[in-house]
Amino acid sequence: MNNINISDAEIEILLFGKWRFNTDWEIVYVEFKKDMTYQQTRVQTFILSKPMEILTGNQYSGIWYVNERRLCFNVKTVPKSVFNLSLPMLTKFNFANTAANLRDLFMPEKYQVVQINNSKFVIMDKDKSFVGTKIN
Repeated sequence: MNNINISDAEIEILLFGKWRFNTDWEIVYVEFKKDMTYQQTRVQTFILSKPMEILTGNQYSGIWYVNERRLCFNVKTVPKSVFNLSLPMLTKFNFANTAANLRDLFMPEKYQVVQINNSKFVIMDKDKSFVGTKIN
């Protein structure tokens, strides 16, 4: 089922809830909330990607929206990153959160919505597509 005629608002409504995406190198869980925030967990399955997961963490949260059939993510927090430093005598400095916010100002994550229904979600990033399954 190709959803050529579905509106952005209808896509948003279908996205509410939890989804799982399997890629070649990771498993991604995303919960789209009705207040247009999201929580994402990325579990690396490729052993050479594990060091990056240790540095950046595997959880992200932020704001999501749909614009012209494109799903857009703006990362706001990276709570499990080792770059969110907590020094004893100083206030906590969230370097990872600041870097994620700056990166998203210039290069937000955007995915073309190819197909969506109550149980299946297909998005495309450049030339690669990802299939999501709704988790109840």
